[in-house]
Amino acid sequence: MKRHIGKRIGYARVSSTDQNLERQRGALGDVDRLFEEKQSGAGRSARTALAELISYARDGDTVVVSSMDRLARSVVDLNQIVAELVAKDVVVEFLAERVTFRPGAADPFAEFQLTSWARSLSSSGPSPRSVRLKASAPRRPAASTPAVRAG
Repeated sequence: MKRHIGKRIGYARVSSTDQNLERQRGALGDVDRLFEEKQSGAGRSARTALAELISYARDGDTVVVSSMDRLARSVVDLNQIVAELVAKDVVVEFLAERVTFRPGAADPFAEFQLTSWARSLSSSGPSPRSVRLKASAPRRPAASTPAVRAG
């Protein structure tokens, strides 16, 4: 029986039809097969190219994605998709984050990057408006500490 020689499979996604996939295609470089779609990453149900990629990928293949947020928009989805691929003995590589998930290998750096990405989704920082409002608000005098009487 012939052993499958792994393929390099690309995945590119933009959120709407008026966005361009060219930058992601360029980042992915030379791939054996490219799956792409113009679809929101909020849910998996309408993402047919993602479903086709997961079905197509086999033991020994490497799925290459320009960045984590192109594969999923939530940490739960990202974990599920990566776990599903790795369970099929497929390597998953994220170019922007320089992180690779390999079957049977624990990579603390990859886990750290995933955790960092999750935190960046949940805390995008204050909005410019809230910063302006805070800066223009009158300052309150510092609270004084009540004096303690000895006695």
